Amino acid sequence: MTMGDLDNTPSERIFYFDIDNCLYSPDLGIHLLMKDRIYAFGKEIGLDSASVVDTCSSYYKDYGLTVRGLINHHGIDVAAFNKKVDGDLPLESVIKPDPALRQMILSIKTRRWAFTNAGIEHARRVLKCLQVDDLFEGITYCDYAEPDFPCKPERRAYEKAMRESGVKDMQLCYFADDSVSNVKAAKEIGWTAVLVSKQPPSASATTGLHITTIHELPMVLPQLFI
Repeated sequence: MTMGDLDNTPSERIFYFDIDNCLYSPDLGIHLLMKDRIYAFGKEIGLDSASVVDTCSSYYKDYGLTVRGLINHHGIDVAAFNKKVDGDLPLESVIKPDPALRQMILSIKTRRWAFTNAGIEHARRVLKCLQVDDLFEGITYCDYAEPDFPCKPERRAYEKAMRESGVKDMQLCYFADDSVSNVKAAKEIGWTAVLVSKQPPSASATTGLHITTIHELPMVLPQLFI
């Protein structure tokens, strides 16, 4: 199925999979490698070495992604950011194929779509490393070159995912993510959402369904695997 075919696809359930720290374990440390490269990039564009960590952290909190703060406040070259941050990550030497993940995704009885806050090249690299890149109809990603691009947990990011996958009914949407904020936002708009985290959410988080690894998905949504 191609992107152009989606408008004619009959209404049916769809599962949106987050990618980073969801399809692979956060124990691999990819997020730490990315932080190091973001901080180095921040110093390159003139951020003070003593405060670069706090500045980048505040951008992440305020904008959902650090890169959005860097764009808004520093007018960074997005191509340079992609090359020096995402493009420099040694994904192929860290992320290995996961046959069990592949089998689980293949066995789910819904349409399958990747939904990430990363850029498209990073998303494709991760999926290829895991050897699941052929299992998704499409990828909803963040285009850093797009002015005011949406990202999770903003509602318009979820609406973008639905629009790009050709789905209009919120009740047909299922979602797995490692972020409490992203899962809560999905639930608030009517999606069935699953938190993927080794740490159980606090009582106040009210995320609902929770698994420790994505491989456990059939345990909480068995109806999708029958």
